[in-house]
Amino acid sequence: MTTATMPRFITAAEFAVMEDYDARYELVNGELIELPPSPMPSHGNTQSNASRILGNFARPKSEGVELTETGFLISRNPDTVRLPDVAFVSAERLARGGLPSGYFPFAPDIAVEVVSPSATGPETRERALMWLEAGSALVWMLFPDSRSATVYRPGGGAVSLGEDGVLDAAPVLDGFSV
Repeated sequence: MTTATMPRFITAAEFAVMEDYDARYELVNGELIELPPSPMPSHGNTQSNASRILGNFARPKSEGVELTETGFLISRNPDTVRLPDVAFVSAERLARGGLPSGYFPFAPDIAVEVVSPSATGPETRERALMWLEAGSALVWMLFPDSRSATVYRPGGGAVSLGEDGVLDAAPVLDGFSV
């Protein structure tokens, strides 16, 4: 007779000290999820542009900090640590403790995901809703190949923008638009 064993979940603390530099991971419900290999140039360019544009608007006004591929601990027992391509955390939330020495213990105010061509619509929507459920006030899903975006807000559904659309950051960054 065999005895079933329960899977051992990894904690955020264990995840933080992992030393597998050959792959990139997120921690989802205590399980390691390997991320795709390093993104293509269009992905990196879009990620860099989104970070720079947010920072150029927010930093001179001391409204917060933009970050790239930074861990956010968004649920516990089992732990989930996700890494948006770009994140914005307001100065108000930073004032409560500054930059943490570990993962941020909450979701970013703005989560920006650069969507790869292989991602499906349901995957993209699921990831956006995960950020909203974790507490983000705004999620931008950016599609470099089609030069478009989908914007998610709590209770507001999704709004798709084409190349000529205006991307704003309300209610997080009043007056921001690009």
